[in-house]
Amino acid sequence: MKDRASVLLEALPYIQRFYGKVLVTKISGSLIEDEKIRNSIYQDLVLLNFVGMKPVVVHGGGSEISREMEKEGKKPEFIEGLRVTDEETIEILHKSLGGKINKEIVLGLEKNGGLALGISGIDGNLVQAEKIESEEELGFVGEVEKINPEIIEYLIDKNYIPVIAPMGADREGNSLNLNADIVAAELASSLNAEKLILLTTVAGVLKDPNDEDSLISKLSLKEAEEIVKKKNVTKGMIPKIRACIECVESGVNRAHIIDGTTPHTLLLELLTESGIGTMIEKG
Repeated sequence: MKDRASVLLEALPYIQRFYGKVLVTKISGSLIEDEKIRNSIYQDLVLLNFVGMKPVVVHGGGSEISREMEKEGKKPEFIEGLRVTDEETIEILHKSLGGKINKEIVLGLEKNGGLALGISGIDGNLVQAEKIESEEELGFVGEVEKINPEIIEYLIDKNYIPVIAPMGADREGNSLNLNADIVAAELASSLNAEKLILLTTVAGVLKDPNDEDSLISKLSLKEAEEIVKKKNVTKGMIPKIRACIECVESGVNRAHIIDGTTPHTLLLELLTESGIGTMIEKG
């Protein structure tokens, strides 16, 4: 009984510190595919909301999108980690990313007692984007031009947990496929969030990508920039670190890259002294 009480007391100063604060969390699509993992994440988000924090969710969905493409006889193609996206693939994104995956997350949060609302970045002109121009044809792949956060501010003011599919629209009204980490970082900046949290399938930033015990628990902006410059991490980690750097530079207090497969990873990161994963701050 004393142990349980001490756990609650350890959480108290963190609940007080983050009360009323916006916490933008990006959930990797691969984490959503495991029932135990996703339910643990949903429970954490609902609990954080009930104790007065304001979670905002951005989600991926890469594996599901690839499966849906294959059902349609399309082979997924990637150039430097970006999915080649033609008109047919955009329609698949609308159905899977903005539809099935998004609504399953909403249902999961509500099943655990939360109040959630799912939208795409296209809705309410939330994410204005522009098409990426490159030597290799990526199709309808874009980068964030501007976030219009009013709809999200309204939802969190009404105690909803917004669940956002990372798509946007350009000035001509074309739907664009966007990087979920970057959308989450831009949202965190525009909402003046306390934290950006990227949930992944690895422990965080590792000194040695092949050694889980080589976790770097804290990085300054300068140290993070040096890692990206030297490319001392896996290709998939580089855009995540860049997203963290950008949002911290724009005013978000801290950004975290943590292992979403750890049970109740958000509670461990936010409500305990030790925390987990890698934290990036101005330092």
